[in-house]
Amino acid sequence: MQENNPEILFKNHFKIYVLLKDKIVFEAELEKQNIEYYCDIENQPIITGGIRYFIQNSDRIKLDKIFVENEIIASIETIPTYNYRDEKKAQKLYLKVAGIVLAIMILIVIIEILIR
Repeated sequence: MQENNPEILFKNHFKIYVLLKDKIVFEAELEKQNIEYYCDIENQPIITGGIRYFIQNSDRIKLDKIFVENEIIASIETIPTYNYRDEKKAQKLYLKVAGIVLAIMILIVIIEILIR
């Protein structure tokens, strides 16, 4: 098996976009499963939508298994990637900060009432 194999571009392939945070795990799993791929990161000026990989159509089933087992979020060109788990983390952080600010405000009001 040859990793980052540009010959895949001349075979029956498809493009998949993987988020940067999943790149290391994804490539390790591709190598473990002996899946040939080509990563086009050098020709991709913006990687916020994911890093583009070219993979043979014959490896789709193995690829699906990798995504499910490792909870990797991926997309194709027409369907944008959106990581709902990151949004959930941000919402939890927002609620914690809002709760702390509210608690401090209540403490200030209570202290002012006790001082009078």
